[in-house]
Amino acid sequence: MQLNLVGIHQLAKEQGIDAETVDEALAEALRLAYLKTPKAAKHVRVELDDRAGTLTIWARDEIRVEPTEEDPHGHIELGEEYDDTPRDFGRLAAATARQVITQLFRHAEDDRIFGAFSGQRGKLITGIIQQDAKDASNVHVAVGDVEALLPRREQVPGERYRHGERIRVYVVNVNRGVHGPEIVVSRSHPELVRKLFEREVPELVSGAVSIMAIAREAGARTKIAVRANTDGVNPKGALIGPGGSRVRAVMENLGNEKIDIVDWSADPAKFIASALSPANAEGVQVISEKNNTAVAYIHDDQLSLAIGKEGQNARLAAKLTGWKIGIESVEAHEAALKAEAESKAEDKAEAPAQED
Repeated sequence: MQLNLVGIHQLAKEQGIDAETVDEALAEALRLAYLKTPKAAKHVRVELDDRAGTLTIWARDEIRVEPTEEDPHGHIELGEEYDDTPRDFGRLAAATARQVITQLFRHAEDDRIFGAFSGQRGKLITGIIQQDAKDASNVHVAVGDVEALLPRREQVPGERYRHGERIRVYVVNVNRGVHGPEIVVSRSHPELVRKLFEREVPELVSGAVSIMAIAREAGARTKIAVRANTDGVNPKGALIGPGGSRVRAVMENLGNEKIDIVDWSADPAKFIASALSPANAEGVQVISEKNNTAVAYIHDDQLSLAIGKEGQNARLAAKLTGWKIGIESVEAHEAALKAEAESKAEDKAEAPAQED
């Protein structure tokens, strides 16, 4: 039976698919198509002749071998091969070939997309917002001829996504899904902030400055801890930029989100005090290094800054440092220490009198 294998191979070659892959997929698909025809033999193979442009279905019948003294149970053997290509198989074969080619092309395109984006995981990309009426909870982002998915869990509360607007997103994951590659992007991921700063701050790219930790409540506030790796470099100043230009450029990509940049330190007490900025901590007492617990002492007029609206500043400081931070009033703490000292003094004064 005639089949334009040369044309099929040419189409496949244009898509980067080799002829052997096409022939294997086509032969298996034709075999399965044949098995669905009336009176089909159970044991068949498909032979494709590239030069002649033909296909032949070779079948073998089962032959029952009667029991003998040597083989009391008998057995089944396969007979000689014979050509069992159905006369009316041409239309089915052509339809099967089209289906196989379409599927191979789709797989090739999926592989191309997956290959292109698998290396983008953990990076910042720019796309165009595409709203989908059938998928209202998620936002689709067109990146070239590919659509990435910005699911609700990765969106920023209160942020609006308008059709046709350009948007920068962080690539969270690239997977092979049932319907092709699935590219998941984020606007709420803390690493989005890091990547935005890397676009603006040459010192981060060169390694002169490092971002050591990020704590973020997307849409509201982000805290970043930085350190200098080169003498003479001001790490906070590098991220802020001349006249605040660098941090302002990042904030423009984040809407109304505020950014606190603080100094990182290997000393937990110093790091915790820095993390509570814009409040000034009078001191920090490490309670347990094993359990990462500490108490920060803040003057009364700074307590509201240290705690923040609805506890946000203290919460972000805890996330940034990885420590459980208690906040106490300096004045209240000093008053308690004074009262304790006076109580001990009174006890000592009473002790001799009781002895007399």
